[in-house]
Amino acid sequence: MIFSPLARAITLATAGSIFLAAPSLATADFINDSTATLGLRNLYMNQDTRSGASTDATKTKEEWSQAIILDYKSGFTEGTIGFGVDIYAAAGIKLDSGPNRSPDSFPQRSNGKSVDNFGKLGGTAKAKLSETVLQVGTLRPRLPLIQANLEGRLLPQMFTGGMLTSNEISGLTARLGHIDRVNYRNSTNTERMEMNVVGKRLYDKKGAKNITGSNRGNYTSNSFDLASLDYKWNDSLTTGYNFGRLQDMYKQHILTAVHMLPLGDQRSLKTDLRVSRSTSDGDIRVDNKAFSGMVTYNFGFNKLGLGYQKMTGDTGYAYIQGTDPFLVNFLANREFGAKDEKSWQVRHDYNFAGLGIPGLTVFNRYVKGTGANLGGGKEGREWERDFDISYAFQTGALKNFNVRWRNSTVRSNIFKDLDDNRVILAYTLPLL
Repeated sequence: MIFSPLARAITLATAGSIFLAAPSLATADFINDSTATLGLRNLYMNQDTRSGASTDATKTKEEWSQAIILDYKSGFTEGTIGFGVDIYAAAGIKLDSGPNRSPDSFPQRSNGKSVDNFGKLGGTAKAKLSETVLQVGTLRPRLPLIQANLEGRLLPQMFTGGMLTSNEISGLTARLGHIDRVNYRNSTNTERMEMNVVGKRLYDKKGAKNITGSNRGNYTSNSFDLASLDYKWNDSLTTGYNFGRLQDMYKQHILTAVHMLPLGDQRSLKTDLRVSRSTSDGDIRVDNKAFSGMVTYNFGFNKLGLGYQKMTGDTGYAYIQGTDPFLVNFLANREFGAKDEKSWQVRHDYNFAGLGIPGLTVFNRYVKGTGANLGGGKEGREWERDFDISYAFQTGALKNFNVRWRNSTVRSNIFKDLDDNRVILAYTLPLL
């Protein structure tokens, strides 16, 4: 089993300091407010890219695997400044795959074959003063500027860095963050960060290179800085401003607004608006303005949503490779963020508690994108349909056990065609 040396060092250092202080912490909030869970996640994934002959190793990605995840979060020690530690440890075990089925959740050896098992180990030291918390070490942020991919594969994407979060003013959440390395979901190493380039029409400022394929490895960064403010005006409206900079790659501003309008009798209307501006911060020419918005009507046990998204500028939407882009039309496989692309979404959710089956939920969504600029007068067009059904056992011995099936179909001349099926069995056992 392979673990990141940096993550291991951070974990041992933070855990060691806590153990040395253990006698004085025995009755403190550090222990009383601690939480720990043991997660078991079984994943079957089959992705047919519908390309090449049946012997083409890139045609199908198929794997069956098991994850064992320990997630511990301490409370804070007593005193003016409280200290704590979070520890994340996970192991991924391959149950079935093969060299012609390209397993996608596991690190690859130099001969192109994947390892049979691997691990991730991360530690986060944290300190709290009043309503302000500082975290240093392993981070899994879910913010507009950087959203770690947590469920796309067997184990999550993680980062190393520091994050300061303050809630000193009622209704206002302020954040400052610095990220220096990424650990991809199918990797044991921490690496420099890249920018997503698929369909983005990215060139250096001299216009000499299209930054795709083998070129992209020459454009990496070891610094992502962010600042954000979110303000909850009342129970109905929250707005936010976010600024981020991936050093030598791009700068980005994001404005957000979420409004919930109660309509009475189990009905409401939710509006989610997102506007961003991305520009160059180095030799890469980045110029993108993105608007995306979603209106969702909630009625009874149903939700019906309509979304619209539009890209303008010389390039597509900018975000860190491997993360989830902050766009309403980001789906299971596509984000519809290519240069000049416009896309529409329709989505329906249903909670079967309305039929007396609590825990059973389902949603369908469809997005169609047109008008993407692929160069040479070629227009990019694509669509994706997702079907997702999930059942969470509510009582008895199987409580906290969840069964989920995700089915996705993609047809695209921007990226690739894809038929995707995933079955996920997840059980979470509370330890503390």
